[in-house]
Amino acid sequence: MKSRANLVRLKQFQVNEKRRRIAQLDAMIAEFDRMADELDAQVAAEEAKAGITDQNHFAYPTFAKAARLRRDNLRTSRAELAQQKEQAAEELAEAEAELRKAEALESRDGRTRGSDDMRAMTG
Repeated sequence: MKSRANLVRLKQFQVNEKRRRIAQLDAMIAEFDRMADELDAQVAAEEAKAGITDQNHFAYPTFAKAARLRRDNLRTSRAELAQQKEQAAEELAEAEAELRKAEALESRDGRTRGSDDMRAMTG
């Protein structure tokens, strides 16, 4: 049955797309982590240069305030990406289950066709 083969190809495509999406989210999460770490280092360097670590101090460096805000925004975005990744992983598991079902149907149909062909040849 050609339609079963098409169904298997469609399900395989869907699984591959979901895997690609997870890999993309992983890359974005890693990039956000890297950027947040760089901002942490910049904040520490700026605080060391100014000699002030109290964020409420009137002379606390403006750059350090801005870098902290950007870092916090990155961490918030990272948390949102982690939630998206969790959802994508659930969708991948569902797609993989659907692919296995489609492959099982195709395999069963192939065995049935094979036994029908053998009966026709011997009959």
